[in-house]
Amino acid sequence: MSLQVTGLPLVLASASPRRLELLARIGVVPQAIRPADLDETPLPAELPHKLAERLCALKAGAMASPEALVLAADTVVGVGRRILGKPADAAEARAFLTMLSGRRHRVHTGVALAVPGQKLRTRLVTSVVAFQRLTTAQIEAYLDGTEWQGKAGGYAIQGSAEAWVRFMSGSWSNIVGLPLFETAQLLRGVGWLRP
Repeated sequence: MSLQVTGLPLVLASASPRRLELLARIGVVPQAIRPADLDETPLPAELPHKLAERLCALKAGAMASPEALVLAADTVVGVGRRILGKPADAAEARAFLTMLSGRRHRVHTGVALAVPGQKLRTRLVTSVVAFQRLTTAQIEAYLDGTEWQGKAGGYAIQGSAEAWVRFMSGSWSNIVGLPLFETAQLLRGVGWLRP
């Protein structure tokens, strides 16, 4: 089984440049990038961590192939039961940042690995982040840039928003969008990544 798996190409079911950069940090370069085009709308009363779990599994399943390993991930920011997705516009990003100001929130990333002929392997990683109390000027200056665009919760911790983080617990790479420890463990578990 191991020899067969190690010879298979790795497909990343995500168009996120951040996930590619994170994978490169552990020496993983996917042979192909094939983002899954799915409806990411939360189900009624779906909790943030459950959404991350469901979407990563759906993405991996949608792109699964008998000739490749497929790695998929989905990151969801949650404030209590509320899901903060990717803001549609600056007004929604402003609302998200105002909500995150001065309080803790959770960042959940589901990671899934589809291996031909085997059961889907998944992991869920949760990190806790607390922002300082943000001023209107700080929020508006941030929205003048582009870092908030396409980011769950309306911010990128690997950008200037990191200066707002007064507390963090858990995986930093998870907050960026791909928990490297768990991803490496999944790939090592099937013999694809060594040592």
